[in-house]
Amino acid sequence: MADLDGVKVAKDYHVDTPFANCEGFYVKGANSLDWGMKKHLSNIFDPKSGNTVMFAFDHGYFMGSTAGLERLDLLLPQLAPYVDCFMGTRGAIRSCVPPEITKSVALRCSSGSSMLQDDLSHEVISVDIEEAIRMNADCMAAQVFIGADGQLESIDNISYLVNAGFRYSIPTLGVCAVGKDMERTARYFKLATRIIAEMGVQIVKTYDCEDFEEVVAACPVPIVVAGGKKLPERDALAMAYDVMRKGARGVDMGRNIFQSTHPLEMAQAVRKIVHEGATDAEAWEFFQDMTH
Repeated sequence: MADLDGVKVAKDYHVDTPFANCEGFYVKGANSLDWGMKKHLSNIFDPKSGNTVMFAFDHGYFMGSTAGLERLDLLLPQLAPYVDCFMGTRGAIRSCVPPEITKSVALRCSSGSSMLQDDLSHEVISVDIEEAIRMNADCMAAQVFIGADGQLESIDNISYLVNAGFRYSIPTLGVCAVGKDMERTARYFKLATRIIAEMGVQIVKTYDCEDFEEVVAACPVPIVVAGGKKLPERDALAMAYDVMRKGARGVDMGRNIFQSTHPLEMAQAVRKIVHEGATDAEAWEFFQDMTH
């Protein structure tokens, strides 16, 4: 076992130096993957911008009927033109996403306790690789609880998906889960995102924090930033712009789109930042013009 005493604290992240191993394919860390993996990743990350707008609607697997997601069958087809990837459970995707909608799919493969339980960190893998293949999923997603009671279980879960994914060329998305007792600091996210990446995932989903550019630089696969709790629209757009300029390769907006008073216009404003390089001020002006 490595000796933890006297370990040098990392500090040189070369944040202004692009990722080195990227010749031949545009997605970070995917240069040596096979054709099938790259094809799935190109479905998620736009080949022109290299970025993605994900829309997470998997909240129901532990929250039940969530405000703003009461009628997935009505919302999802309306949002489809403005997002690149739907992130949801197999039940919601099969029942509410018409198969002729050709957006990429991030399939939620883990499940656990509901909000009625205090500890959500003890999850299991509830969707196997054959189901992901049947659903033509572009990646399989599971929570990873670094520093929580369920840490070992969640690492076992993500390792199972990674191993299965490599057998059948389907990428894995590791979702950096932050429990109620975990710190939301750069120190924590550098630790958690790096551990998740080292498990072999092709995408890490995490949260914004101080020194976010260092978190991105230290993670050898693309980071997609979760929107988190509902923010005022202008603040959500500012967050999206800030993480994109610091190196994120996309955002996964859930509540900040579906709980907006104007979800379609909000999705379009986010898309302008992620794919067109708009500033938060320009995206906010667009949102106001569209909603007034």
